[in-house]
Amino acid sequence: MTDFKDRQKGEEAKFAMDQDTAFKVAARRNRLLGEWAAEQMDLTPEETDAYKKAVVQADFEEAGDEDVIRKLLGDLTQAGCDIDEATVRAKVEEKMVEARRQFMSQS
Repeated sequence: MTDFKDRQKGEEAKFAMDQDTAFKVAARRNRLLGEWAAEQMDLTPEETDAYKKAVVQADFEEAGDEDVIRKLLGDLTQAGCDIDEATVRAKVEEKMVEARRQFMSQS
């Protein structure tokens, strides 16, 4: 019986750690996306820092990536950048890979 409880506690701890890792990688990805979009919009360094934070905050609106994609696409369009939704989605995937690499190299 104690083996089962120990195993259950181990699984719960692993789940919590996996969730924490996923959150940190997503936040890092969103900062990278914000930096990329800020470059496209020719923002100043101060504006870029604020924009990266805004992109991270946008991810809390709903589950999934649609809220971030919607923000990026809307802001890029408003800034007059010629970037379509497919390009933004491709960047989301690219920056996710980069964020995972960065996170794993720090761990």
